[in-house]
Amino acid sequence: MLPAHNRLGQPVGFPVHDWRPPDSPARAPLSGRYCRIEPLDTGLHAESLFAANALDAEGRLWTYLPYGPFENMESYRLWSDQASRQSDPLYFAIVDQASEKAVGVAAFLRIDPKNGSIEVGGICYSPLLQRTTAGTEAMFLMMEHAFLLGFRRYEWKCDALNAASRASAERLGFQFEGIFRQATVVKGRNRDTAWHSILDHEWPEVRERFLEWLDPLNFDSSGQQRTRLNPRQRLTPD
Repeated sequence: MLPAHNRLGQPVGFPVHDWRPPDSPARAPLSGRYCRIEPLDTGLHAESLFAANALDAEGRLWTYLPYGPFENMESYRLWSDQASRQSDPLYFAIVDQASEKAVGVAAFLRIDPKNGSIEVGGICYSPLLQRTTAGTEAMFLMMEHAFLLGFRRYEWKCDALNAASRASAERLGFQFEGIFRQATVVKGRNRDTAWHSILDHEWPEVRERFLEWLDPLNFDSSGQQRTRLNPRQRLTPD
């Protein structure tokens, strides 16, 4: 949107009329056709999450995450206990509707109702969730919830060297904003952070693309997509 001008002729940000800070996300489930988002609960989810993550024998899941890897069930349980008690990040388990097993986690974080900004992060998709319709729907459910609450800005940040995460952000409809150099230190390594976002006025178009892609008619008898979520992305099929 174009900037406005004050009485001195200086460009200023456009007015945000009748702005009311949204409520923070609640610790409550979100349901879709392919998956269910549930507040992370160690007793309900930790065992199936640890087993699903263990299918990644090489440990690729943990390279760019600030947490993990976990050598055994007890260490994962301790992490889950701590993560499930926090309100920011607010962690959720992603449960596959077909198997009723928790197969991934994601969190709302940097929750800033005053300015209407919220981030999705801490995302760990086990091999059972990667490149699945349920995995895409999980991101849609969290986005839609944030915008329905009234947030103006939905963020995705990742290690600038994490090509897969940056490609996922583009596929999901995020706009790349730039790189914060030497932003943090993660696991003893420098991290330059790539920033992406979706704004509230962009959400209706992004939402429509999600709904079209998630429609069962978009998949053939073998479960392969007929059209891509982001037709501009030159990658292998989703």
